[in-house]
Amino acid sequence: MKARAYWLWLAPLLLSACGGGDGAGTGGDGEVRANAILADDSGGDDWPAFGRTYGEQHYSPLTQIDTGNVAQLGLAWSMDLPPGNPATGPIAVDGVIYMATGYSIVRAIDARNGKQLWSFDPKAPQASGKKLRQGWGSRGIAWWNGKVITATQDGRLVALDAKTGAVSWSSRTFPQSDSRFISGPPRVFDGKVVIGHGGADSGPIRGYVTAYDADTGEQLWRFYTVPGNPADGFESEAMEMAARTWSGEWWKYGGGGNVWNAITYDAEQDLVLLGTGNGAPWNHKIRSDGEGDNLFLCSIVAVDAKTGEYRWHYQINPGESWDFNASMDMELADLTIDGRQRKVVMTAPKNGFFYVIDRTNGELISAEPFVTVTWAKGIDKATGRPIEAENVRYEDGPVTFQPTPVGAHSWLPMAYSPQSGLAYIPTLDLEVTYDDTGITKENFEWVEGMGLASGVGYAVSIPEGAETTGYLTAYDPVAQKPAWRIPMDVPFSGGAMATAGGLVFQGRVNDDFVAYDAKSGKVLWTFDAKAPVIAPPITYTADGVQYVTVIAGIGTSPGLFGPMTAKFGIDYRTQARRVLTFRIGAAGTLPAKQPYTAVAFADPDYRADARLETAGEGIFNARCAVCHGGAVIAGGTAPDLRTSAAVADPATFHQIVRGGALVHNGMPQFQELSDRELRALRQYIRARAADLRKDGGA
Repeated sequence: MKARAYWLWLAPLLLSACGGGDGAGTGGDGEVRANAILADDSGGDDWPAFGRTYGEQHYSPLTQIDTGNVAQLGLAWSMDLPPGNPATGPIAVDGVIYMATGYSIVRAIDARNGKQLWSFDPKAPQASGKKLRQGWGSRGIAWWNGKVITATQDGRLVALDAKTGAVSWSSRTFPQSDSRFISGPPRVFDGKVVIGHGGADSGPIRGYVTAYDADTGEQLWRFYTVPGNPADGFESEAMEMAARTWSGEWWKYGGGGNVWNAITYDAEQDLVLLGTGNGAPWNHKIRSDGEGDNLFLCSIVAVDAKTGEYRWHYQINPGESWDFNASMDMELADLTIDGRQRKVVMTAPKNGFFYVIDRTNGELISAEPFVTVTWAKGIDKATGRPIEAENVRYEDGPVTFQPTPVGAHSWLPMAYSPQSGLAYIPTLDLEVTYDDTGITKENFEWVEGMGLASGVGYAVSIPEGAETTGYLTAYDPVAQKPAWRIPMDVPFSGGAMATAGGLVFQGRVNDDFVAYDAKSGKVLWTFDAKAPVIAPPITYTADGVQYVTVIAGIGTSPGLFGPMTAKFGIDYRTQARRVLTFRIGAAGTLPAKQPYTAVAFADPDYRADARLETAGEGIFNARCAVCHGGAVIAGGTAPDLRTSAAVADPATFHQIVRGGALVHNGMPQFQELSDRELRALRQYIRARAADLRKDGGA
């Protein structure tokens, strides 16, 4: 009887909380409603978090749009966006879309008509300094009780009033002086907001996550993912335990283990699950003398949501050596396995195995490849450890295998449908060669100013004879095998969303935004977005009507693949970046796509200089390729420098690169580069432009 009385008391709170246009309530009412719409069993009218709910399934229970009528889906409205990263996950609450594009520029948009209600620019590029040299901008935002919460490149966590965009509070999450930065979306749970950071690819970083009060910004707890210097003492018993799995003076290298993306809240267990990153540097021989598992690198770590105290972990890659991090999305589900219902967390990380893990205790249930895997023969069910192939740690010279540090699955999220029982994974199928010849612990140095430094040479390539390098893979986590695959034109494809209408939505680099039959993979609807679509879509209702929204345009890591995407004519300056919103019966149209072909800048004074160009190539790869693309062939994340007239003029080039003239546009300043280094860098870019003039830049 007491339980019945409690639920009768709760119902009016939920009803009264639904009236606020900004999703806010007063006191406890708003918090009750916030928890309710973020719960995994919520009705789906809102999409208030990156993965919609705490369990991060990227699944909606809405059914107005289904397999029977999706062919009638049309464009309701579109809104053009300025230059800047469009590869970001929007959210929607009470008929208002919120998104953070570029460097955390937040916009609120009326979902019914596309009218912008307010915007907020934290001026992150100007505040970032050297931190601007890694990352590409925001991948998503969060919502809690009338507040929209964004994280900035320079390390601020900022809460905005959802109705007005006014700053409610701002907290700094790490010092300005180190090489940390933020690109991932914050996650909110039960009145707390948690955020990690990146940076372990370019400096001596020790990873951690921090929880803040979502209403005030007050720090509540912090969990370090790797141990520090034992001489300074350990923050917890977990760090003391982890230290026993390291060797040498690892703390001098930072250790890594950054939580830059994957965070999931298990409300039933009151646990926060953290997907940790790679070692710093990648090379195990350098950071830990080639010894030890190096906890908690490349792991799923469960911590108490109230205190941040360690509860359990499962390490995906002990002694990590390849940037095979565990930072891909982690999705919660209840599955019937061998006749027994199991509460699981599922993840498809970079290393190519699909993991099903008991989320109550970290026990491995199953793990099988969802893509071509040659670095390991399998996962030992008894120990949970990979059965590694010979020389996979490049101990006896160069080694080539699949998948790659780009990942068999990158940050663009998979979706899981409890209706179909399938996970839908944007899958990459490439190979990598590692070689640390000549690189030793004694001569390894971090590249000054946040240049990339992995401690091992590597080259990502297309496997010989491969005709397909990417898929949308529908995967059965119980049977541990693919149900169907859709081949892609290039390795990368967009984040996925599944719905109870029997649909899976996903974008492609070839400009298609597609709805598939969730059971069979049959294409049921395609929309020409006039731009690549890689951002994860969302769905929600406004005035009782179901909408689907996605942001078109390319950005973040897919832009590194310029040599593979050049055939699609993707250009940073001319590509469309748009918010696209669809509903049944709408018939909106888009302007024609502006054709683009890369044309090299005029450079009549260019003369080849092989030695200078080789020096410039090294500088470019360490500092520039992360945005401007491999071999100076940009994929849309930043301008193609082979076509930039600024390179032709040395004074302009110096003003931009060393003087920081375009910091406000997101172009970092490299004031430490010497005259010779600038000359070498410019010479290499000029050489690649000459190749473009001569033979198309192949």
